[in-house]
Amino acid sequence: MLKKKLKIVFVASEVSPFSKSGGLADVMRSLPKAVKRAGHEVSIITPLYGQVIDKKKYKLKEIFHNEKIYLNSKESIRINFWQGEAMDSLPIYFVECKKYFSRKKALYMSGHENARFLVFNVATLKLLSLLKYQADIINCHDWQTGLIPYYLKTDFRYSKTLKKTKTLFTIHNLIFQLGTDWWIIPPKERDNGRRRVPHLSDPYIEKINFAKRAILSANAISTVSEQYREEIMTRHYGQDLHVILKNRRKRLFGIVNGIDYADFNPNNDPGMHCNYNDKTFQKKKLNKAYLQKKFGLKVDSKIPLLCGTSRVTYQKGFELLLKIMDHLTGLNLQIIIMGGGDKIYIKEYKRIARKYPRRFVILPTHEQNQKYETLAFAGSDYFLLPSHMEPCGINQMKAMRYGCVPIVRKVGGLHDTVNNFNPGTGKGTGFVFKYFNEFSLYGGIVRALEAYKNIEFYNKLAQKVMHKSNSWEIPAKKYVSLYRKIMRFQNVE
Repeated sequence: MLKKKLKIVFVASEVSPFSKSGGLADVMRSLPKAVKRAGHEVSIITPLYGQVIDKKKYKLKEIFHNEKIYLNSKESIRINFWQGEAMDSLPIYFVECKKYFSRKKALYMSGHENARFLVFNVATLKLLSLLKYQADIINCHDWQTGLIPYYLKTDFRYSKTLKKTKTLFTIHNLIFQLGTDWWIIPPKERDNGRRRVPHLSDPYIEKINFAKRAILSANAISTVSEQYREEIMTRHYGQDLHVILKNRRKRLFGIVNGIDYADFNPNNDPGMHCNYNDKTFQKKKLNKAYLQKKFGLKVDSKIPLLCGTSRVTYQKGFELLLKIMDHLTGLNLQIIIMGGGDKIYIKEYKRIARKYPRRFVILPTHEQNQKYETLAFAGSDYFLLPSHMEPCGINQMKAMRYGCVPIVRKVGGLHDTVNNFNPGTGKGTGFVFKYFNEFSLYGGIVRALEAYKNIEFYNKLAQKVMHKSNSWEIPAKKYVSLYRKIMRFQNVE
């Protein structure tokens, strides 16, 4: 008996290539396509950032003009809706509100983020009503979509179109819960998740916790790795929401992210100096020589080259790396770091780069990270991500695709995607360290350097890493299975 084809709507604040600030956009580019390829009816809804998204380039067409959207009993706003394609027969809809999404090039940091995304959430549900689209599942991604499950239980509970629709709220990073840092709000002023959402004219709107409301209201919650699911139910990683997550643990699931193997393929990647695959792995060294020369490092295939391509922040472990940089520069290695981040770390890394220009390079902008990311994977021997916490992480998966062996901490999605290498048995896909301190990190790096001394031994490991399957095919199947499970859930636990 054939199972019913599902109607699934993905909602997110960014979708690559239309808009992007981080890994969420990559997930939203790939996951809906994978679910579509699995035979389901899929659509995507996202904001139309007026100074970022080129309507002509993406051949967008306006489908609803100047629609009046009621935000509550007193406030309304005019919205335009546009449609494009993420792939053949996979529509992507854009919510255009020039007041909130067209004044700046930056996707976020407006100072009134909650108001912006409240409008987006209400407009999303209104769009589905206008389309008469009776979705089985709305998969809401991260805090910017967190009011959708709440509104389906309150303001939209009598909608004929959406009365049978279930919601899944996917947490990509629990640190981000609303438009400001949740911890700077005094405890007595924090949103309990149950009071009515105030009007946009009320300053308290910027204290409404979107993520908390989604966790309380969604039919189910998911995280982007199985390990992170366990971690966020603890005080240490739960970002003050561990209690309500633990209370809903029967509706909390973990599915690790994947990467699109069509987008990240060393055999045809146009961003590389020389293409290769596992059969022509020796060509990888040509990329290494090119990378070393391009960024002023000593051109020498015998020197292990490490790269880091992520935000330079405490979360990503760059404070630990900073503590041991003077020791590392005394070893036979080279390091390239790509990515913007905290100014205090960037300043220190720039100082080290000036002191050791033939050993250490930092490219402290997001644009450079994007431009040279796969070249860094293709030219480097090791990928470094010593995170304090890591919900999933996809850069380690990208690196592995290019035969760049990961050095990571055993946390979150890194725990789920990288197995510690045992030189005695030959099992494992990377060098994993356990504790969040500089000594543990240093030990992980030294173990990797020792493995590199036997280049044939290292090459076998790197080629094995290339075979590690991290495509979206398996995660997409798990999402579909979860969607079917959610459809059997009752609204009240």
